[in-house]
Amino acid sequence: MHAILYDQTPKHKANFVKLSEEGFYNGTLFHRIITSFMIQGGDPNSKKAQAGEPLGNGDVGYTIPAEFNEQLFHKKGAIAAARDNNPQKASSGCQFYIVQGKVFRDEEFMVAERRSGHAIPANQKEIYKTIGGAPHLDQNYTVFGEVIKGLEVIDTIAKQPRDPRDRPLKDVVMQVKVEKMKKKKITKKYGYKFS
Repeated sequence: MHAILYDQTPKHKANFVKLSEEGFYNGTLFHRIITSFMIQGGDPNSKKAQAGEPLGNGDVGYTIPAEFNEQLFHKKGAIAAARDNNPQKASSGCQFYIVQGKVFRDEEFMVAERRSGHAIPANQKEIYKTIGGAPHLDQNYTVFGEVIKGLEVIDTIAKQPRDPRDRPLKDVVMQVKVEKMKKKKITKKYGYKFS
């Protein structure tokens, strides 16, 4: 997967780049997968975890303040920070998820809006109706990037057999590399248009 990180979420972007450049994520697992929802990783405890061991509680000892932005939403491929139930909705310093989601029908948006506590803008509804996502998470978890190439990899990971705690039965190990590129080059190479 190739992804970009958003300038609108500077704290999350800087933290993810720092950890990635230090090699923090290399060897960690996508330890929680839920078909039609998301794939989650970044738990440092997952590096040497035994098969079936519960995961998801590892951290780096700090959180990142929420950086909500109405323009950044949980469409398929969105990268967002995991968090616990803290009232400030501060993000985990290391755990993140990538949205697989599902395609929505008009009649399903009312439930998603009730769950998130936010109205979904019309332009975002169109994306949820075509490529899909998880709108009930909008403005409750910080979205700080998106996959711009390799969306099919998310589907492949999300459909792996898993245990009752949603951990894949066969480890899905990640390697993360940072490549700094100018926006023009990203647009030319991947067809991604910056707003």
